[in-house]
Amino acid sequence: MAKYSELRKAVDTVTAVDAHAHNLVAIDSDFSFLHCFSEAQDEALTFVPHTLSFKRNVRDIAKLFNCEASFDAVDRHRKSTGIISVASRCFDAANISTIFIDDGIKFDKMHDLEWHRRFGPVVGRILRIEHLAETILNDERYHESNWTLELFSQIFMGQMTSYPLLFYDTVVDKIVAMKSIAAYRSGLKIDTNVSKILAEEGLLRDLHDRKPVRIKSKGFIDYIFTLSLEVAQSFNLPMQIHTGFGDKDLDLRQCNPLHLRTVLEERRFSRSRIVLLHAAYPYSREASYLASVYPQRSREVLFHVLSNACEDGDLTIDEALEAVEDIFRQNALRLYNLSAIVGSTDYKSYSIQKSTLKIDTLLEDIMFVRIIWADSSGQQRCRVIPVKRFYEVVANTGVGLTFASMGMTSFADGPADGTNLTGTGEIRLMPDCSTKHRIPWSKKEEMVLADMQIKPGEAWEYCPRSALRRLAKILNDEFNLVLNAGFENEFYLLKNIMREGNEHFVPFDLTSYCSTSGFDAVSPILQEVNAALQVLDITVEQVYFLYFLDDIGSGSHVHLSLWKNGRNVFMGSEESKTPYGMSEIGEKFMAGVFYHLPSILAFTAPLPNSYDRIQPNTWSGAYQCWGKENREAPLRTACPPGISQEVVSNFEIKSFDGCANPHLGLASIIAAGIDGLKRNLSLPKPIEVNPSSHDSVLKRLPKGLHESIQALAEDNVLKDLLGQKLITAVIGVRKAEIDYYGKNKEAYKQLIHKY
Repeated sequence: MAKYSELRKAVDTVTAVDAHAHNLVAIDSDFSFLHCFSEAQDEALTFVPHTLSFKRNVRDIAKLFNCEASFDAVDRHRKSTGIISVASRCFDAANISTIFIDDGIKFDKMHDLEWHRRFGPVVGRILRIEHLAETILNDERYHESNWTLELFSQIFMGQMTSYPLLFYDTVVDKIVAMKSIAAYRSGLKIDTNVSKILAEEGLLRDLHDRKPVRIKSKGFIDYIFTLSLEVAQSFNLPMQIHTGFGDKDLDLRQCNPLHLRTVLEERRFSRSRIVLLHAAYPYSREASYLASVYPQRSREVLFHVLSNACEDGDLTIDEALEAVEDIFRQNALRLYNLSAIVGSTDYKSYSIQKSTLKIDTLLEDIMFVRIIWADSSGQQRCRVIPVKRFYEVVANTGVGLTFASMGMTSFADGPADGTNLTGTGEIRLMPDCSTKHRIPWSKKEEMVLADMQIKPGEAWEYCPRSALRRLAKILNDEFNLVLNAGFENEFYLLKNIMREGNEHFVPFDLTSYCSTSGFDAVSPILQEVNAALQVLDITVEQVYFLYFLDDIGSGSHVHLSLWKNGRNVFMGSEESKTPYGMSEIGEKFMAGVFYHLPSILAFTAPLPNSYDRIQPNTWSGAYQCWGKENREAPLRTACPPGISQEVVSNFEIKSFDGCANPHLGLASIIAAGIDGLKRNLSLPKPIEVNPSSHDSVLKRLPKGLHESIQALAEDNVLKDLLGQKLITAVIGVRKAEIDYYGKNKEAYKQLIHKY
């Protein structure tokens, strides 16, 4: 019907949200291709090719691949073409732009969530709660005899709430929903008030039933479900619930969604967002089943339903278009808290071409994407890509970048001598789209951080982000620890004035520390800064200031804590507490940082004038010491409000510059901490007074950059952990800067403005 052509276009072209997917697997996975057509197992799988659904699906896929309409021909095509090519074609044909993946079901050689980003700009993770519980119970670090419901709950809740639960922008691994398969284990008659006694009995029964543990006791599953639903509700996350047909060992009678009335009518879950999966087949209408089985059937059925409604006068075409938007897209975007990210679509100017569609609907008026990296000298550099090319090509393939990029100094755009890096050779600058944000101060641009790779998927040994990621993995693999870091970003507000025909930068105001009148003067600027940070999902906790260039300097102090299974284990506890209020693990890690601090400064204080700031009596840490709440020490432990004065929650490194490459700085700190853990190092006694009063006893930290790079050159631990090639490049850059600024004093003065 010609008069409904606009409706037909909208139904056929609107991008859909796939809110329940699983990981794709490699072509050579032992997961049989036949399993894509049926959940049958063993001998029953051999009969699948004789079913009508199989024959219809093979014909549809063969048409899409433009090959012979037989299973063998389709299989040969996918193997010869490769998984990325065939998957791209399938995603394009299905017109899917948003993918939510439940990775709680494991397949041989399955791809991780980041890999799937090439098929859509938005990829989110669904947390399967039973899989998380089984992962915890099967962890070999916990002895079976030690399990109690209380211990399990502490670890389970800790891990669940430690996930990045809020989904902003397009960050992979952010949790967009939780999911339960209780229907397939113990059924949907969930007891929302299950007793802890029954829950613990179920836990112990499952622990002793089989290895690896597979939870199936109703009391324990009901307990996990209600615990998870409370967390999901608190974070405004949907809870997906499997209903109807599924695993072959289920009791199908217990999978009827009517059993969920107890959950739905429970007052404390009144704000929960429940999603029933699989249309509850066979407890659903046959039409729902057909729409969920046959390719594109849902679009065809929806067109006929809506066009008939328009023909009968029940809907206008505009109302039908709005229904299309809601059914395929907006309902899901609102449910999973993504409306502000993915946006809506103007179907009257819709382009049927997939590439144009993504840009028109997702990016609106974006013109450029800045691909950003930080080099050895700490400078933020970028390549700028037109948005269409970025999403069509560069997001998946990256851009070329010369080897020399990590040998450049703060004064010259060429590699320094001694770095072993030249203009010969090229890497790929690969965007990490999980870091992509629209730039608040340049509305028509986005920015994204990038990894340096020899080729897609293979890290370059000079890449700062890869170095940090590698050290963090060692810390986690060998000690089951995660380092959390929070930066205090300090900076000067300057204004330029003309004096005797020359331009000079001077402090914005000359008021005292934390002056109310000083804040009045700069409040409009700070309001703008705060608004920009909020757009970037960066929370501002406090604002305070010092505006004197020749007084206490600015830094980028970093607060560090260690976490295990969702719990802060740097903090002292009844199980492990030192006389200093930290845990034994915390002391060992911090002691490693303490002993390697002179070498670490080569990364955290990277410029010659960094050492003008690290002076006695300037709250920057000039002596190699540590203290509890001692702001004159380079390392100090801190205790948050509401915590006993006998314990500390984290430690702070004050000798960290804003001009440092933060990835390299944190990587060197983790390397030092790992050494402390491996060698069981201990801290000396804390200094509780101004260290300068013990000048004759305490060792002075490097007074200049030349001393810190000498310490780094002699530090075999950091060389081994960070990599000799990266260390060589860093030292080469630092030596070049010492030489240049030593000869060019005026250029030295301008560094404060450059950074």
